[in-house]
Amino acid sequence: MITIENGRVLYGENLDVINTNVLIQDQEIVEVSPNIKRGKVIDARGCIVSPSFINSHVHLGDSVAMDMADGKAIDEIVKPPFGIKHQILANTPTDLMLDSMKKSMWEMLSTGTTTFVDFREGGLEGINLLNEASKDIPIRKIVLGRHDSFLQFPINPVLEVIVDEILESCDGIALSGLGEINDNVASIIVENCKKMGKLSSIHVAEYEQVQKDSMNFTGMSEVQRALKAGFDLLVHLTAPIGNDLKLVTDNGVSVVCCPRSNGALAVGIPPIKDMFDLGMNLLLGTDNVMFNSPNLLREMEYTLKVIRGYYREYFPPKEILKMTTVNAGKALKLNIGSLEEGKLADIIIVQQISNDPILSIINRTESKNIIGLITEGELVCRN
Repeated sequence: MITIENGRVLYGENLDVINTNVLIQDQEIVEVSPNIKRGKVIDARGCIVSPSFINSHVHLGDSVAMDMADGKAIDEIVKPPFGIKHQILANTPTDLMLDSMKKSMWEMLSTGTTTFVDFREGGLEGINLLNEASKDIPIRKIVLGRHDSFLQFPINPVLEVIVDEILESCDGIALSGLGEINDNVASIIVENCKKMGKLSSIHVAEYEQVQKDSMNFTGMSEVQRALKAGFDLLVHLTAPIGNDLKLVTDNGVSVVCCPRSNGALAVGIPPIKDMFDLGMNLLLGTDNVMFNSPNLLREMEYTLKVIRGYYREYFPPKEILKMTTVNAGKALKLNIGSLEEGKLADIIIVQQISNDPILSIINRTESKNIIGLITEGELVCRN
């Protein structure tokens, strides 16, 4: 049993700032009240008590290729199966892969992230590699696998068998994009994910050329095709066309935005305010460790400021923090993302540096300002 006392708690799905205590028992938040105090006590005076962060899109294996291929075209770097990153992954020794992934997971923990969603290349071997790397690291992982056979045309006759084998070993399937995947393959994958209660996700509309190619070859945008297939979670949506945004909103599909990655690859700025104004459920991911550190504090600050600069108007910082907490918990169907009774206790305790608690986290918090990190009720870090 743990009591966090005297903190400024970001309570509930609206992240309301209240001065109160939080009682944790058996992994869950059981009471939020200024009068409660039991068990081990953590004094959070002068601190903000927030939901810990959820990194909704990362390519962790690419930790071995940090800052390589800068300045190359996006398809030259990441397009499977012959992109620069795929060549690097294929030629990197296993021990180096393991070590680099471990370092990235510890970096996530040190910057307040306790859950991440990994787009896992390499089939069953890649999934097993991440499982090995994450042993004894107190971080929650959602592993979305894939297999090289998904790229084959004509369709592999044992595709469904391969899909089921992948799904038995991880939390779902994530595809590179509809520029490499046949629409029938996408539909088969999504259908099997739904049967097994697993997550399906795909990159869509990451840059203008893939949208143009999709329209030229199929008469539909990548977004239209992804929605037709029935994917649960779309990543990027940097270059929507026509009524793409309305279609996504009408279908109730969540979108993971990755602004720093889009900036690093010079493919644009995601229209986050337009998405928000339509009522879309938005998440945030740091994307490829090849381009970015897996640090959501950096991602949130960049996102807030680039939106304001792009639209030349105010955008509420609370909505950025929700992208890494409340919204992500809902989209991923996890009992985390907000601090309220009955939720799993995934909590970050950080020094309040400025007068505004939300902006204090987004604009000014660094690893050294995190005085405590709790995941599923266990204190995993305390400074």
